[in-house]
Parts: sequence; C-alpha cells; structure tokens
Amino acid sequence: MSLYVIVGATGLVGRHVLTYLSEKGHNVLSLTRRSSGHLPENVVEKVIDFDCFESSEQLPNCQHLFICLGTTIKDAGSQEAFKKVDYTYALSIARMAKASGAKAVTLISSVGASSQSRSFYLRTKGELEEAILDLNFEQTHIFRPSLIVGKRARARRFEHLVTIVFRLCAILLVGPLRKYRIIKASKLAESMVLASGNSPGVNYFYSDDFERLCRKNT
Repeated sequence: MSLYVIVGATGLVGRHVLTYLSEKGHNVLSLTRRSSGHLPENVVEKVIDFDCFESSEQLPNCQHLFICLGTTIKDAGSQEAFKKVDYTYALSIARMAKASGAKAVTLISSVGASSQSRSFYLRTKGELEEAILDLNFEQTHIFRPSLIVGKRARARRFEHLVTIVFRLCAILLVGPLRKYRIIKASKLAESMVLASGNSPGVNYFYSDDFERLCRKNT
C-alpha cells in the first residue's frame, strides 16, 4: 500500500490532515520534532532533528508528501529562524521525498505569496513555492489560504479579534477578494486530502476551491 508522508502534523492544520489521511485508510509517516502521543494504527511517527535529517537519513519509498510546517516570526524569534522552519526544513523534506519516489506534493502556502513581495513572510512563502516547483513532482498542489482559524495549542494574541473583523467583512470580500476569506483549519485540511488525487501538473487552490472540494465530498 502507498505511503503518505506528512511534516508538521502537530500543527493547527497538520493534525487534521493526519486524521483525514488515517480515516481514509492510508499508511502515514509523520515527521515531527516532538512526539504527539497516541496515534492510529496506520500512522507511524518519527521524531527527527530537522537540522541534520537530510544529511543523515533517508525516507522510505512514498507516494505523496504533505508539507504543513509553519511558524511566525514572533514565535521563531527572528526572520532567520522563521525562514529555517518555513523554507529550509520544508524544502529539505521535499527533496528527500522526491528522492524516495514521491510523485506528488501538497504545500500550505499563503494568499499573496510571491518571491517579489516586500513582505518578508510572503516573500519566503513565494520562494518556497518556486523551490518546490523546481523539484518537478508529477503533481504539485499549492494551497493559498488567508487567515486560518481553529483551536491552537497556544492562542495567538489578537487572533480572536482579527477573526471577528474578518467575519464581519466577509460580505465585502466578493469577486477577486473572496480568496481573502477566513478558513477553518479542519476544512482546509479536508480539502487538501480530497485534492490529493487530482490532475497532474501544478494546481493552486484558494478559498472558493476549499469550499468546492468539501461540498463535492458531502
């Protein structure tokens, strides 16, 4: 049976992706820096040191990689530390998955991601997208959500207030602005898993696509 690899499974979206993959009966390998505790029988967890993993180990043969790594500059402590997590670690695992036979990769990026952006955050996301594309997976699914909401292990300051503002403004986010609508972490994760068998090539997904994929499954 095919193996699905997920990195970032202890995060807000990643833990939902792991659950959905497991419920669909897939064999899953979760790469993480800390143990997440009890896991389903079809999930194997491997606690790793991201700084040396690529140079010291190999991934088993796998089919699909889900990159759910992500932090904030505040949590990381600096722009350099942020980029190590969101770019260096993510790209390292992607290279390893490709070398181990993976045909597809699904990446959580961000709406507005661009390597030309003046925003360090969005520029880093855009640079990662381009680096992943350069690996030439048969399928590359790039998800570009706006604000992601859900129950975090550690609440982020002002996020509740921002969420209220986004919801109040949702009626104004029409046409091209619809991609800035907030999304629940569980729904984003579900749409990522549902899209995993889609057409080959490069595919970008925004707010309306998340909703469409989930409706199609009901």
